[in-house]
Amino acid sequence: MQQRAPGKVLHDAVCNHLNLVEGDYFGLEFPDHKKMMVWLDLLKPIMKQIRRPKHVVVKFVVKFFPPDHAQLQEELTRYLFALQVKQDLAQGRLTCNDTSTALLISHIVQSEIGDFDETIDREHLAKNKYIPQQEALEDKIMEFHRSHMGQTPAESDFQLLEIARRLEMYGIRLHPAKDREGTKINLAVANTGILVFQGHTKINAFNWAKVRKLSFKRKRFLIKLRPDVNSSFQDTLEFLMASRDFCKSFWKICVEHHAFFRLFEEPKPKPKPVLFSRGSSFRFSGRTQKQVLDYVKEGGHKKVQFERKHSKIHSIRSLTAQPSEQHTEVPKQSSSFAYGDDNDAAAVQSCRQGKELKASAEDTGQHKSPSLKKSPKESRKVDGAVVSTVEEEEEAAKDRVQQNRPQSQQPSTAGSLTGSPHLSELSINSQGGPSVANMSLSPNLSPDAKQSSPLISPLLNDPSCIRTDDEEEVKRKRFPTEKAYFIAKEVATTERTYLKDLEVITSWFQSAVSKEDCMPETLKNLIFSNFEPLHKFHTGFLKEIEQRLALWEGRSNAHGKGDYQRIGDVMLKNIQSMKQLTIHLRKHNEILVELENGIKNSRKLETFCRDFELQKVCYLPLNTFLLRPLHRLMHYKQIMERLCKHYPPSHVDFRDSRAALAEISEMVAQLHGNMIKMENFQKLHELKKDLVGIDNLVIPGREFIRLGSLSKLSGKGLQQRMFFLFNDILLYTSRGLTASNQFKVHGHLPLYSMTIEESEEEWGVPHCLTLRGQHQSIVVAASTRAEMDKWTEDIQMAIDLAEKSSGPAPELLASSPPDNKSPDETTVDQESEDDLSASRTSLERQSPHRGNTTVHVCWHRNTSVSMIDFSIAVENQLSGNLLRKFKNSNGWQKLWVVFTNFCMFFYKSHQDNHPLASLPLLGYSLTIPSESENIHKDYVFKLHFKSHVYYFRAESEYTFERWMEVIRSATSSASRTRALSHKEPHAY
Repeated sequence: MQQRAPGKVLHDAVCNHLNLVEGDYFGLEFPDHKKMMVWLDLLKPIMKQIRRPKHVVVKFVVKFFPPDHAQLQEELTRYLFALQVKQDLAQGRLTCNDTSTALLISHIVQSEIGDFDETIDREHLAKNKYIPQQEALEDKIMEFHRSHMGQTPAESDFQLLEIARRLEMYGIRLHPAKDREGTKINLAVANTGILVFQGHTKINAFNWAKVRKLSFKRKRFLIKLRPDVNSSFQDTLEFLMASRDFCKSFWKICVEHHAFFRLFEEPKPKPKPVLFSRGSSFRFSGRTQKQVLDYVKEGGHKKVQFERKHSKIHSIRSLTAQPSEQHTEVPKQSSSFAYGDDNDAAAVQSCRQGKELKASAEDTGQHKSPSLKKSPKESRKVDGAVVSTVEEEEEAAKDRVQQNRPQSQQPSTAGSLTGSPHLSELSINSQGGPSVANMSLSPNLSPDAKQSSPLISPLLNDPSCIRTDDEEEVKRKRFPTEKAYFIAKEVATTERTYLKDLEVITSWFQSAVSKEDCMPETLKNLIFSNFEPLHKFHTGFLKEIEQRLALWEGRSNAHGKGDYQRIGDVMLKNIQSMKQLTIHLRKHNEILVELENGIKNSRKLETFCRDFELQKVCYLPLNTFLLRPLHRLMHYKQIMERLCKHYPPSHVDFRDSRAALAEISEMVAQLHGNMIKMENFQKLHELKKDLVGIDNLVIPGREFIRLGSLSKLSGKGLQQRMFFLFNDILLYTSRGLTASNQFKVHGHLPLYSMTIEESEEEWGVPHCLTLRGQHQSIVVAASTRAEMDKWTEDIQMAIDLAEKSSGPAPELLASSPPDNKSPDETTVDQESEDDLSASRTSLERQSPHRGNTTVHVCWHRNTSVSMIDFSIAVENQLSGNLLRKFKNSNGWQKLWVVFTNFCMFFYKSHQDNHPLASLPLLGYSLTIPSESENIHKDYVFKLHFKSHVYYFRAESEYTFERWMEVIRSATSSASRTRALSHKEPHAY
């Protein structure tokens, strides 16, 4: 081939060599003299573009990605597109979550080696690396591959492209640029128009229909938009690129995309000027997509055979002549997918390939026995966050810190919607005390985050704690197996935890108060005179339960159910005695209010309580312990309901159990109103500690509804913000760059007269909402559709409540920024992270580190929690022994585990005064291990989030089901079907 020939000659030669009919979708790419990758211009001579051909590698790659791969008529074309997807995955260009990645690779594997065989799969995956760190996803890849039985290579290509085309980064090549304000962004071009990314998050899109002209001047890339219907001016957007060459290269590819996808035929060349030329003479050359589609439909070509170089199997469909009808070779679209972006904010919503791929942690509840096999196609989704099983958690702490540090040091900018560093899987002292292990929570939460991880703590990994399977089996055979025994045992295990919680007040808090002159005597008497009788009573109650269990365990099951093989009589006796303590329980409302008033009026008492919360023994907020006695009544009621449901009416223990249930139900009904008010009051005060820039959050009549992470659209793109929804107002905040890690209030929107509408099409941002208030409007985006629906539902409910009130609320936020916006303005304001430390006036009374509160967990895991979720969490508390195992560890380690407040707290034994470590479960996925994980034990469940994987083993089917039930309450948010009303903030 002559070098003087135009680029089109080389392009056509390659397509002819491949017998490729739809070659117009492809292009030739090579590095120019500046090592910048450029496309071969089909009109220019090759010699003018490739100066040193012997030293240049020209690549044949996909250039134009159509919106629907069904538009690709030829199987060969789809095969080449599939190879492009495979290459983009390997090079990290096509970024997506772990589940999507595993699903993509599983189709590639099916195309290459055929149907699933575990041995062959493992060998193939060991020899072929489709992505970096592939080993972490191999189990999930094989799970998906197992579901593709009988799928031909052609069908695998089709399904691969069906998945890939829905990914945000499919076919995207990022071109670094800056906007007018100097913010770093990336530009890209697609079949729909020009896209703007911040990181890997799309923040804006300019459809071809809105673009009037594209041009460039030196390093400036200009987009002139068509005038809006409601305005007469024309808007020109300007972006600054690295050099003129970069700018021109991007401009040319934009021109080509517009012509290929929007024009009916190839544009005609411009006439040459007589004297001198102005501007570039570049134009698109070749057939447009419409011309390609028309040509293939008319059958102006011959079907050809081709060989799949990467496939070890032969596709019958590939090697036989195929009918010429359109779509004949396209497999039926039996799959429905929904994907999001790179991080775990995205998820497979549904996937049907013969049978449905279950993508909800709730499905595990349908397994009556843990011995049932989990479907190989199962994946789990929690609040839209797909998580995956990738690394064992026994890595050295310094390795974990090194892995997390690059993410954690990124500022919270537009890309932070899904790019926030996640919480470390275990952390000591949930209140963020200065303990060594707590600093491993997340590298960005403290400058001292270099200490060892509790994951490799000697206490948690003591070899003496490892139980052998033989020991466990012997122990299991010694104990009763009936369900009533395990219900009684749950009473004992949770009573132990409850007694420890009471001791936090009666022993630890009282001892600390006695050493400091910071609390008025009246407040001391009020608190301790009402808690000490409770502690004394429940100490005796626990002894009675443990004595009964000891007798129960000492009798042979063969002797039948004797006097000691029941618990209803013990419960009835003690619940009747407990009614005499109602006078103390009624005082808890007053205790909570008076303590908060004392803290408000005394800086010394505030400092004392804050310091006490940093002690390891105070593993929950202090005011939560004040509510524990009322919460415990709910637990007794639930336990007795389960016992009565289990017993037949003829059982010897049924009558006492039913009487005990009636007694405790009466107590709960009497105190229910107080419990509702106190929980809302406690939650408002707890949120107050996490917020800066608001003086009067707690006011009469205000009710908390939801908190969580959303991205707010501003002049710098999408920026992560923490939103707090109440029944009268919506606050939005950002995390402060201070030692306290509090959230600074940026602004607020009164709910009176507010409207809410979906605006994804208007702003080109997925899961986008526009909130229009009387004086301000903002645009926000959720991480997933499910999150958007929750916020929409709760905000609309709150608006309805506000409308029913007497009118708009007065100015409530004394420290909040002034509102200077015009009524019609939709906020795309200039927020800067510099704002966070600009004002120090309200930070003088800083709280210590609060890095592991529910608010921070939601921030890092990009999710939200409602008051309904908190109420359900109150009901779903559990304690007991579990065996824990890491992914690749040999033995099971016995731990005492307390589940409360969306979190698992780990102790060496139930006698310990404080937890060794904690695991916040918001965002985690709950599943049953698959066969490929080689657990081969009964009653095992798995918790995983991103690369963090844990296996837990219960002692019986009942305890297994109970742990699954309560943990699922933390990993699956409540539906608004249990809707709040103004009179019933949340129902139990």
